[in-house]
Amino acid sequence: MTQDTQATGPVLCTIENRVAVVTLNDPERRNPISDQDIVDELAGVLGALNDNDDVSVMVLTGAGKAFSAGGNVKAMRDREGLFAGSAMNIETNYRRGIQKIPEAMYALDIPTICAVNGAAIGAGCDLAMMCDIRIASTHAKFGETFLNLGIIPGDGGGWFLQRRIGYERAAELTFTGRVIGAEEAQEIGLVFKTCAPEELMPEAMAMARTIASKPPQALRLAKRLLRQAAHSSLTDFLGTSAAYQALAHHTEDHMEALDAMANKREPSFKGC
Repeated sequence: MTQDTQATGPVLCTIENRVAVVTLNDPERRNPISDQDIVDELAGVLGALNDNDDVSVMVLTGAGKAFSAGGNVKAMRDREGLFAGSAMNIETNYRRGIQKIPEAMYALDIPTICAVNGAAIGAGCDLAMMCDIRIASTHAKFGETFLNLGIIPGDGGGWFLQRRIGYERAAELTFTGRVIGAEEAQEIGLVFKTCAPEELMPEAMAMARTIASKPPQALRLAKRLLRQAAHSSLTDFLGTSAAYQALAHHTEDHMEALDAMANKREPSFKGC
């Protein structure tokens, strides 16, 4: 079943067979994500997906040739929107504006796949890092380029990037501001795999469908568990694991999986 949840505007969203595809949709401007209307649209879509029990996984991509150019450089130059006002105004603008995106991305209980179709620069690179898995077109490029503009990653990139590729590699990319291609991105672990442009969405959707075929409740628990692991002591983490496991053992989908395995058939999960 296909559901068009967002058919027009700066962010598109469709849902089919438990897979949501979210597309940044401002290709003429290379999909910037710092304008308030885009921030509000994207954060709203992400919140709605997290609350939708009929969604198990999200694929995030960009329309046109770029994934996302990040901040709106023209607005930055003209001191408009996010970049307007005093230093105190701008600090507030960041918290009420673009920082809503990492908060919404991190809050997602569903797995996320970023299909990086082109350049992911600055905040666009950071947005890709906020996803669980990245698959990149060979046309993709990545750059933590904030210092080239005399600023720093104000959108949470300094937190996400080092968790994806380690501190030293994150420091090198941040301090040099250099842009790397898809091949190097895969070599340093910034992306899971690369593929030809025409294969990007089929690859991402194939992975998404595999993930979406798993028991929905257990899948969300597994995402929460991985997210919590980065911040817990082993003792606390084991306690959480036991609690989540107890919940999973009492689902109908768990019994369905066991019965399907015993009878050598494909399981049919209902999310309960």
